[in-house]
Amino acid sequence: MNRLPPLNALKAFEAAARHLSVKAAAEELSVTPGAVSQMLKTLELHLGRQLFDRVNRGIVLTEAGRNYLPPVRNAFRQIAEASRRVAAEEETGVLTVSTTPFFASAWLVPRLGSFRAAHPDIDLRILTGNGLADFTRDGVDVAIRHGLGRYPGLKSDHVLAVAMIPVAAPDLVTRLGKPANPAELLDWPLVQDADRKGWALWFEAQGLTESGPTRGPSFDDPGLLLSAIIAGQGAGLLPDAMVETDVKEGRLVRLAEPKEIEVFAYYLVYPELAQGRAKIQAFRDWILGEE
Repeated sequence: MNRLPPLNALKAFEAAARHLSVKAAAEELSVTPGAVSQMLKTLELHLGRQLFDRVNRGIVLTEAGRNYLPPVRNAFRQIAEASRRVAAEEETGVLTVSTTPFFASAWLVPRLGSFRAAHPDIDLRILTGNGLADFTRDGVDVAIRHGLGRYPGLKSDHVLAVAMIPVAAPDLVTRLGKPANPAELLDWPLVQDADRKGWALWFEAQGLTESGPTRGPSFDDPGLLLSAIIAGQGAGLLPDAMVETDVKEGRLVRLAEPKEIEVFAYYLVYPELAQGRAKIQAFRDWILGEE
């Protein structure tokens, strides 16, 4: 099969697979649900394989559909990135940076004068949010996120590690008793980061061979993780500076001393195909050189 499927059919497939809804895909593509259904049938006929099962007035991916989706989605991302590189906006001198509110206020914004002095021809557009950035749909050039720096298909550069502190709500501390040493936290209910690795790394940094439980709710949003801790759902790990006000005002209790974990850090993240862009390279060199 050398003939490519119709592009509109591929777009309908990707949207329908993402939403698992013909109606939602139609709304996104500004066409009727009937048009989406017809495009999906066209694609299935072209491939000779059924991509969706129709169940309970909805749709689910078949095994063939699940296998087909990743390369289709990756192809669209590569096309979008390649298009952005040659589009006029590439010459505007605007670099869009997505970062968390805490990192923006505590670290990035106070240092923007340094970047401006070094690169007066580049204007930074700062977007704040805690969820993962969508480099294709959100117009984001680079993102700064806290975690292990493992994002498939994306390049990650270690920016800095910050002191992490275990904290809990006062009511939970009253009920369980403040731990006399880090090992006692092994028996506590814990709130996890999205990768469920933070606590294991923290216990390891304390010289404990046990990694601690990986159960409990997990969040990719530090703000939601903080809310869960304050609500008493368990002890959690957060940057010490991030919880300073909540500790001072009595909403949280520190359970141990702050500890830096080198791999559990802030990372600069961007698409692998974007590495050669001058604006991204300039920002990368600057942020990795800052202290």
